[in-house]
Amino acid sequence: MAPTVNKLFSNKMLGRASLIFSLLFFSLAWSQETKIIQIQKAGSSQQDESLFPGATILLRNPEDRVHLFHEGALIVSDRAYFYAKKNFFRAQGEVVFTQGDSLKMTCQQMEYDGQTQQAKAWGSVVLKRPDMVLQTDTLYLDRKANKAFYNTPGKIIDQESTLTSNRGIYFMKEKKYRFLYNVKIKNPEYKVNAQQLDYFTERDYAFFYGPSTIVGEDYTIYSERGFYNMKAQKGNFEKNAQIDYDGRIINGDSLYFENEKQYAAGTNRVRILDTLNQSIIQGHFGEIYKARDSAIITRRAVATNIIESDSLFIHADTLIATGPDTKRILRGFYDVRILKSDMRAKSDSIYFNETTGGIRLYKRPLTEKEKQVFTEEDLTQRNPVMWFGNSQMTGNYIELLSNLETKKLDSLKIRGNVFVIEKDSLSSDGYNQIKGGLLNGSFKDGNLENIYVEKNTQVVYYLYSDEDKELIGINKTLCSALDMIMGDQGISDITFLVSPGGDVFPDFQIDTNERKLKGFLWRDVERPRKKSDLFSEKDKSLKLPKIRGIPLPVEFNAIER
Repeated sequence: MAPTVNKLFSNKMLGRASLIFSLLFFSLAWSQETKIIQIQKAGSSQQDESLFPGATILLRNPEDRVHLFHEGALIVSDRAYFYAKKNFFRAQGEVVFTQGDSLKMTCQQMEYDGQTQQAKAWGSVVLKRPDMVLQTDTLYLDRKANKAFYNTPGKIIDQESTLTSNRGIYFMKEKKYRFLYNVKIKNPEYKVNAQQLDYFTERDYAFFYGPSTIVGEDYTIYSERGFYNMKAQKGNFEKNAQIDYDGRIINGDSLYFENEKQYAAGTNRVRILDTLNQSIIQGHFGEIYKARDSAIITRRAVATNIIESDSLFIHADTLIATGPDTKRILRGFYDVRILKSDMRAKSDSIYFNETTGGIRLYKRPLTEKEKQVFTEEDLTQRNPVMWFGNSQMTGNYIELLSNLETKKLDSLKIRGNVFVIEKDSLSSDGYNQIKGGLLNGSFKDGNLENIYVEKNTQVVYYLYSDEDKELIGINKTLCSALDMIMGDQGISDITFLVSPGGDVFPDFQIDTNERKLKGFLWRDVERPRKKSDLFSEKDKSLKLPKIRGIPLPVEFNAIER
């Protein structure tokens, strides 16, 4: 039987305790007997069996509001319909729900079932804690499952951010929120849009599932699975992950970002795009240091640049891009290989000015011992090498320059131990050769047109008749300089300068060994012919590290009612 109003008033002292609803779910053990909801205070009570059968209608008066209590929960309202047999009530009118000094909730109406310990609050619901405020239209509480959730658009405001979502769950034990559908975070330093976000309140950690975007002052991060330390602005991102870092876009299987250090890194299938210079660097590990205007990429690294509407591919064990967008420099170290439709090259290192298109190729410096024991053939092997058509060119240092206005190749320079070799097209084992100290070449419409070689120049050249292409003889000449006209596939004509000395010898008069200049080395086997040739066998056998990954939560995308 429900208590009388007089008895209620005699128990007013019990209501002064202001005990609270256990929203944080410090509920009694399952083995304990279910406790009955207590009526601690009311202004008056009445019954209306026709409209509310089995209910005691509790009302407020000017001095006292209705106070109900159950297992640590205190609910204060203007009116309550209490069903003692069902251990259930519905509270109406400026409902206030409190838990000590740490939690307070207000709403217009609330239902609570003492048997299942489930509640529903609706009508301008506001849940307050010392560190946050939750606002939504309807909030469900499940004390036994340790959950609170809403299926109507909700807003959470903390000290620094405002978060909104269409649905949400609060996991009490883990102190974790799960926000679903149209999740948005507004912070003075960044903005977030996500499909699903798990947020741990104590550590300020967030886990993203589904399409998610974080926009900061000078960065934009996209991923479909990720972790983010929202306070420190750093985290890991996976599954179609991309970071747009002030004009440099980095993609990869796994990305790491740290805003304070102005740093980003990627692992496995990494791609860094420079939108201004139309260049791409790819590999399986990459780093960007924004403060230093630099990017580093390794593990099958290859850069792609557009020159003369043609793709220029550059491979190296390590590629480093430095400088601002208008003065970008690309450096490559160890096993440099270059592929372009009309040019191939290989060297130990490269310096490439992406703005001007200037390319410099270097060899690895010789050790003191190598300087003593290396033959001229060894030196040729160590030197950078470049191929234009059928012509092979080597030297201590090779430089290609472009026209700043047309962005097309303009000139070629080779310094020290210059060696130009071209396989004779009509003989089986003949090679046209030019050796000297300096080489200067010029381009026309992007094609190598003219070459000038000087300083102790030596030549071996196969001469044929114009009519029947019969071999006339082999020209062996010494001169101070020579000038060559280049055709589509190689040397078209040679002019000897400054008192040349030499002769044309019949084929049978020259021994096979004398047909090659000292230091001769045909390196055609090293020439990259297709993009896969840019990589060594070691590169091709590279095994990618396994990405541990961010697992999906057990209750992914599932809200229970």
